[in-house]
Amino acid sequence: MNLRDRVNEDMKTAMKAREADRLGTLRLLLAAMKQREVDERITLDDAGVIAVVEKMIKQRKDSIAQYEKAARQDLADKEKFEITVIEAYLPQQLSQAEIDAIVAEAIASTGAKGAADMGKVMGVVKPRLAGRADMGKVSGLVKANLAG
Repeated sequence: MNLRDRVNEDMKTAMKAREADRLGTLRLLLAAMKQREVDERITLDDAGVIAVVEKMIKQRKDSIAQYEKAARQDLADKEKFEITVIEAYLPQQLSQAEIDAIVAEAIASTGAKGAADMGKVMGVVKPRLAGRADMGKVSGLVKANLAG
């Protein structure tokens, strides 16, 4: 079963179980997927669904920071709940050791010597880690490895 079908099935389950909050979040996810399909005139595969999920999680993390800054813990808690529902559709996250190994391998294979080569390294690393690691942290790791 692909991710899109899994989201649909989970939405039906949430509907039957009368889980309003979970249902609302799954509907938002489906709407975001459909919007991307319409905008780009494509049918999303699992990689496309993962990209939509990652974008939604990033948006919610940004919202949480804003809500907490404005002392609106109720809204921040709602966003945190949505993240827990949406994260279920990401693939298994890699360990730090696995990420370090992939970054080291990418640096070696591209022959990167300094910060100017960061784009080449990220081009190799990103397809392998997309959805399986926080790309912001991976970028920082690549930068640190190239600087040192």
